[in-house]
Amino acid sequence: MAESLDDLEVRIDELRAAVRRVLMAGDRAEARRLRSELRQAEAQWDDALLAIEPEKLASQPRTGPQDAATLLPIRDQVHQALTFLSVPAAPKLIVALHQAVFAQALNGQQLTSLRRDEERSFKTAPWARPYYLCAALTADRLSPARGLLAVSTWPLATRIVGPLSPRVHFLTSAIRVAEHLSHPDWATLPARRLLWQFAANIPGGATSFDTMRPDAVRRAAQAELEVHLDADLSQREAAARRAVDQLDDLHQLFGAALKVASHVASDT
Repeated sequence: MAESLDDLEVRIDELRAAVRRVLMAGDRAEARRLRSELRQAEAQWDDALLAIEPEKLASQPRTGPQDAATLLPIRDQVHQALTFLSVPAAPKLIVALHQAVFAQALNGQQLTSLRRDEERSFKTAPWARPYYLCAALTADRLSPARGLLAVSTWPLATRIVGPLSPRVHFLTSAIRVAEHLSHPDWATLPARRLLWQFAANIPGGATSFDTMRPDAVRRAAQAELEVHLDADLSQREAAARRAVDQLDDLHQLFGAALKVASHVASDT
């Protein structure tokens, strides 16, 4: 690891302070440069966190629901799940993943107001946090995708949802869970049950729960993913370019408000 989490967090704090200073001085060009550097540092922080996760899972005992609630704040638990999946996800999947993979009890109702809280925090102090739990954006309207959470440090195209994205996200999530279960110590019954929910809906994934094999599920998911990925990525990248041109930082994270077109009746 090039930099430790502690070093990255110090650098992120310094960059956030620098962004505020140059914005107050009116130097928007320098602010854009520093924000780009900040996002790169935050992405490295995400990667570093994910890189040490397997070590944590292997070394820490499995905890019960009562102990798990004290491990991490809710937003950090959600960030942990989203970083694991690497794609936008609905609260239902985030809750299921935490129970199956991280052995932590997470209540879906706790996620209801999370995105709104994050948006309020960003409005109060932009870029003051290493990351924000933000909305996935629809490719057509660049509005918040209903019920899907993403991470602010992801590339904008990753946070956009096009017509093919739900299937791409499903297959990507299946691959991540299957890769996790390839480690014998992590192939718990809850994790296998979660993988079966994916495998049962992937052609060639598995014929039954008992005969399901993580490597076979991963290969089947990867084969179908290759069919959809290029077209989905092209749509999302095109939408991301529009978002950069049309939206400010706030709305690139939390989406543009839907506008109701007014219709004026013509005289007859």
